[in-house]
Amino acid sequence: MTASALDLVLLRRAFALAGEARARGDRPFAAVIAGADGTVLAEGMSTQGAGGGGTLAHSEMNACGAVIAAGIPRERLRAATIYSSGEPCAMCAAAIFYTGLGRVVYGLSAGAILHLRNAKPENAGLSLSCRAVLESAAQPVTVLGPLLEDEGARPHQGYWTG
Repeated sequence: MTASALDLVLLRRAFALAGEARARGDRPFAAVIAGADGTVLAEGMSTQGAGGGGTLAHSEMNACGAVIAAGIPRERLRAATIYSSGEPCAMCAAAIFYTGLGRVVYGLSAGAILHLRNAKPENAGLSLSCRAVLESAAQPVTVLGPLLEDEGARPHQGYWTG
């Protein structure tokens, strides 16, 4: 499966929001959930830092929470896509499944994120790809990525050095 022009537009929106998250003092991650027609249903940025959300406040968790709170019907979510600036972690991949989303498109791979973070094994987190998590799902979830990694890396440049 290849990315459509709309996929790239919405993924770039996630990258722009990641830059906004960083500018306000949070980690440079963001996610956009869009319906099958491209209508944005929710956006989420990392709120782990300045946003005060704590360690579970990843951008995908925030976006998934927003569509659930909005009461969007499960059938519409099944046809929706989450566009994530970085590969969703295992926690977020599980949340994507339980939210009922049918598709994931992401920018930076988990490996690229670890490289940008200069992560050491003791603080690298879980080494389980979103594909591995979602391949175990009872209902299939399509995963497309990594895409546009050079663009996706921009909000991270210089962030992890401090």
